[in-house]
Amino acid sequence: MTSSGLEGIIAGSSSISQVDPKGDKLIYRGYDVRELAEKCSYEETAHLILMGSLPNAGQLADFSSQLTAAREIPKEMNALFSEMDTRASVMDRLRTAVSCLGLFDPDNGNDSHDANMRKAVRLIAQMPALIAHCYYLPGRESVPKQNPKFSYAKNFLYMLTGQEKDDYSVQVFDASLTLYAEHGFNASTFAARVTIATQSDMYSAVTSAIGTLKGSLHGGANEKAMEMLLEVGTPEKAESWIRAALREKKKIMGFGHRVYKIQDSRAPILKKMLLEFAQKKRDLQWVQISESIERVMKEEKKLFPNVDFPCAVLYYELGLAIALYTPIFAAARMAGWCAHAIEQLDNNRLIRPECEYTGPTNLAYVPIEKR
Repeated sequence: MTSSGLEGIIAGSSSISQVDPKGDKLIYRGYDVRELAEKCSYEETAHLILMGSLPNAGQLADFSSQLTAAREIPKEMNALFSEMDTRASVMDRLRTAVSCLGLFDPDNGNDSHDANMRKAVRLIAQMPALIAHCYYLPGRESVPKQNPKFSYAKNFLYMLTGQEKDDYSVQVFDASLTLYAEHGFNASTFAARVTIATQSDMYSAVTSAIGTLKGSLHGGANEKAMEMLLEVGTPEKAESWIRAALREKKKIMGFGHRVYKIQDSRAPILKKMLLEFAQKKRDLQWVQISESIERVMKEEKKLFPNVDFPCAVLYYELGLAIALYTPIFAAARMAGWCAHAIEQLDNNRLIRPECEYTGPTNLAYVPIEKR
């Protein structure tokens, strides 16, 4: 049996998350992600994904302390940042930076379960600083200094904007990290599992994942969605723009999903937060544009927005540069990638599918002088 894009093929088992295409539901380790996004911090969610359980107060304090203590990146990385080409995208720089980071990990060469758990904590902790350094390259603005008193989400948002955001801004940003943290055997996670299954290392696995996430059909969709909205420009133009785009058969980013058959259960959560946030700012321009596009897409294509569509607008409202949207996705998904890599190695079998050959057969060899 063959399937284009492996659609519908079960490629393995996992206890980390479940995407229910019929029930419009996503669960992390048994918990509905909608409840986690509304009630938990990203630190709690990362603990759940990595350790297998929601932490109690003492465990959360210990885990948060570990993350805070591991935030600073090795000073040796500064040489790499100083040589990065300013023409490269932030995702290109981040992919290279994460790979380089592995050279300085204290557990480099140790691929035991416990060592990989320590690597996972360091990777999650250091992603905000890595992304900031890849964005604020030498010659531009200096990288904001981390604040150990800030939560993961508040510190992350501060490093990306240079501003201490209000509590509600931090809350919605934190929720977005939880919603992006894990999503089954998606393309980047599967890439990480394929890599680690060869008995490679954690940093190789997450570097593979970042390279996969970069694509516009995966993590890059949030950036493309916001670029599309900026092209529309005003609420008055939204309906005519989207109808013309559909007539011209343009790819509309942020809609539909390979797995969900109804709608992405994460999208309504962010849409609600986005509306509340925009109302607080008294700026409904982007909400109105997105609502018009959603309505026409539902009418004409029976498609619902996925998580990337409202998240793109939310990040724009938070004052985040579009080039940072996919890197933020990578930081949030680091918990899921690491958990999957560890799960794969704990009960490993090389992932090696077969393919159906569609080329010619029985060709006769022709000497080079007669070709």
